[in-house]
Amino acid sequence: MGAKLSLNIFGARADGPDEFVPVEACKKQKLMSNYWEENQRLISSLPDEISIQILARVPRIHYLRLKMVSRAWKHAITSNQLFHLRQELGTAEEWLYILTKVKDGKLVWYAMDPQARRWQKLPPMPTISLEDETKKGLTGQRIWNMAGSSMRIADAIMAWLGRKDALDQMPFCGCAVGAIDGCLYVLGGFSSASAMRCVWRYDPVANTWNEAHSMSIGRAYCKTTVLNNKLYVVGGVTRGNGGLSPLQSAEVYDPNTGMWSEMPSMPFAKAQVLPTAFLADLLKPIATGLTSYQGKLFVPQSLYCWPFFVDVGGEVYDPDVNTWVEMPMGMGEGWPARQAGTKLSVTVNGELYALDPSSSLDNAKVKVYDSHSDAWKVVAEDIPIHDFSDSESPYLLAGLTQKLHVITKDANNNITVMQAGVRNHHLASFQSASSSSSSQDICFRELQELDEESENFTKVIATRTVGSAELVSCQTLVI
Repeated sequence: MGAKLSLNIFGARADGPDEFVPVEACKKQKLMSNYWEENQRLISSLPDEISIQILARVPRIHYLRLKMVSRAWKHAITSNQLFHLRQELGTAEEWLYILTKVKDGKLVWYAMDPQARRWQKLPPMPTISLEDETKKGLTGQRIWNMAGSSMRIADAIMAWLGRKDALDQMPFCGCAVGAIDGCLYVLGGFSSASAMRCVWRYDPVANTWNEAHSMSIGRAYCKTTVLNNKLYVVGGVTRGNGGLSPLQSAEVYDPNTGMWSEMPSMPFAKAQVLPTAFLADLLKPIATGLTSYQGKLFVPQSLYCWPFFVDVGGEVYDPDVNTWVEMPMGMGEGWPARQAGTKLSVTVNGELYALDPSSSLDNAKVKVYDSHSDAWKVVAEDIPIHDFSDSESPYLLAGLTQKLHVITKDANNNITVMQAGVRNHHLASFQSASSSSSSQDICFRELQELDEESENFTKVIATRTVGSAELVSCQTLVI
């Protein structure tokens, strides 16, 4: 009996009666076998189908940590299956993505979860390799001279602004940002003062950047938006034989094919009727905004000779007939403009909003476009916007969780995300059109109550310290 017990202590039978394996080796083999069997499943004792259902209900803010549990968990959390299931279950979350630029021109992305009010920093964008035609580079001084029509005019403007020495250090980024098919896209921009064709795509599921198909032409400061699940890009500037020149061309990206297609160029009709040849040479037409609204693309435009901008209305592209027409007069002439002539806007629940910073140095108004009267109407006032005169983008607009949000920086250099309450601009027209019938009176009172609940409030939902970094752009993604 004792002999048999001692045998079990020191070893175990292998293939034959005289072959023994050390006990420690048996234990290691058994542990490895159990570990392998248990890790065949995401959660031991549960089928993977149920485990995936559980993971799909976990808030996405925890996914970065959950990926470190095991390789199986990392594979599951970065799989399209999980995120398709989140869409089906209604657990998909909409996050805000904000692009900033630090002093050395480096771009830094942040993602904000509006429910948890927590931030995540995205992986850095890949280093952009210069194309052959961009390797020569241009100084800020040469760019300025090309932007004006003569050396004398450029010198006069630079002397007046007192920025002549700063031009050589002026960072030229000028990339555009769009969001489609669950991914972020960063398009074009300047590198060594030459416009680039490259496009970078961020996949939030894999949390990685990769290069997408390039645009047909190098563009900087172009405008982009999404319509009918396609990404449209219009205008911008590029480098030609005579220097930097504005673009009338436009193109569209289909995420299903991964390819760009040409579309009709913007006519810039009002730019063609300038009274003198001198003004035609001095003032160049440029697209200063782009938004999708009521199934069409709306492009406000300006004539510019840096740093001066003259509004000239805009043009509208109808994808159904593949043509451009002139923008309604009230829309084009009343479109609020921010610094450098840019006309920023966002469509939320079918309504087109813009921020008007002209009311005061520290406050702005929210305006909405009324297509029936062809006019911009104030729907919110006293939006706190601090004066950052040196900033390229002192504020941004986003439609997050079906509400209008304003993103700016406060006096302490914190990014501040504010939810802006807006009045119902349809209320007045409803009141004038309503009769004395009781049912219409009840509807009007309900509209009025909803309007009073949302009128004139601004709620800060999140902040983040970013130091001297400047705002560049923002987008939202539902994942």
